[in-house]
Amino acid sequence: MTNSGTYSPLVDVLAGGQQASKSSLLRNVVLAIAGSLVLVASAKVQIPFYPVPMTLQTLAVLVIGMAYGWKLGGATVALYLAQGAMGLPVFAGTPEKGIGLAYMVGPTGGFLMGFLLAAVAVGFLAQRGWDRNILTTAGTMLIGNAVIYIPGLLWLGAVLGFDKPILQYGITPFLMGDVFKLVLAALFMPMIWNVAKRISKDKSVK
Repeated sequence: MTNSGTYSPLVDVLAGGQQASKSSLLRNVVLAIAGSLVLVASAKVQIPFYPVPMTLQTLAVLVIGMAYGWKLGGATVALYLAQGAMGLPVFAGTPEKGIGLAYMVGPTGGFLMGFLLAAVAVGFLAQRGWDRNILTTAGTMLIGNAVIYIPGLLWLGAVLGFDKPILQYGITPFLMGDVFKLVLAALFMPMIWNVAKRISKDKSVK
């Protein structure tokens, strides 16, 4: 725990505890690039729904936010979005459904913005210890999902029209999958923390 009342992110604890929180810019750049590649891979594992495909990105975004903390987690998702804005085929359905800013202002644009907001939100909560046990991790995942869905549904309605079945398009098909992801994270994040604490103690002994 730091002097400001916050906890070091999981990646810092795995790398050596509080000392790692002052790590070099190079290390953070490497982590951000690695995280953005995970987001690209998670976008390509998908079940095609209209107009929003089902992917593993929600899980990837939330886990990155919890593991990296709000600053590096937010920067990682921002890097991923910047890659997409530059025209790289990093999003679900690209390049078939378009690339760059034209894709980002389409039906899924609000969800993409929600990814950034959610990574920051869950990272903030994680650095207050919310990723240390099953109940609070599940709560963090719920909040993160809400932060993704709210701008996603609002933007989807603005693009397609609120007279359309927006909830059916943007949330209903994904609920069971989100529950499964929530359970996975709630079970495994605290387990990983226990391992990280043991590793950190071993390093301190050496």
